[in-house]
Amino acid sequence: MKIVSKPGQADWRLRSLAGLFAFALLMLLGAAVAVAESEAQDDSRWPVIKSALFGEREILPGEGVIALETPYRALDAAVVPIEITAPLAQTPERYIESLHLVIDNNPVPLAGVFHFPGNRTWDALSTRIRVDSYTHVRAIAETNDGKLYMARNFVKASGGCSAPSLKDPEAAQAQLGRMKLRLPETLTSEQTLPLQLMIKHPNSSGLQFDQIARSYIPADYIQRLELTYGGEPLLTLDGNISISEDPSIRFSFAPGDASRITVHAEDSTGRHFEQTFDLPAPKGG
Repeated sequence: MKIVSKPGQADWRLRSLAGLFAFALLMLLGAAVAVAESEAQDDSRWPVIKSALFGEREILPGEGVIALETPYRALDAAVVPIEITAPLAQTPERYIESLHLVIDNNPVPLAGVFHFPGNRTWDALSTRIRVDSYTHVRAIAETNDGKLYMARNFVKASGGCSAPSLKDPEAAQAQLGRMKLRLPETLTSEQTLPLQLMIKHPNSSGLQFDQIARSYIPADYIQRLELTYGGEPLLTLDGNISISEDPSIRFSFAPGDASRITVHAEDSTGRHFEQTFDLPAPKGG
């Protein structure tokens, strides 16, 4: 069977295809504009937050000092992994003194403040956070000369601050405050020491609803975490409700000759937890 195109039919098909292509392009451009407008709108709380935390101080771009890695769309809004790296070559003369972690659209935007004494170089820190709605997440580093540097990412997640725990309350209570420190089996003297600290704690936000008791679960979270290395301060965290249940912190730093790390934690109800961990002996690199 032979198909014969009528005059003008090919032109009509081309015009139709061009029209469909133009329509699809407009839809894509419209979606991109909507996303940009959404992100700009979600940036509206930042001036108020900035003023409350830093006043009129200038915040510089974080390139070369601080970097932030987050998922663009989180799989679980109650457990959103973030990683902060410090490309700055830190020395006793110039180092990152504190690190503010801000989640713009959370009920309490300031998720935590990490403090560093400057006696140990560090290059990476990661934890897990709750995200209540689409938001910018910011890492603001303050160096010991008083300058501020910021890295930020937009994260799509919602409901993380009110998401209920999936763990049995009695079992969680029995393990409350237990700590685990993951370390490499061996360490050479030229390596940075990567560690992961995990603490069993509900870190309740006060926004989670108990379906059985028909009431909100009171806020109960780690508010102060102190790590010492050989008796000297290594890392301190002033935490809040935006840190996920069972807090986990990964931290890489340049070790010395000390053989122990001690962790002390205090939660918002006044309970204290403490544990000391032995470190592997360094081998010649």
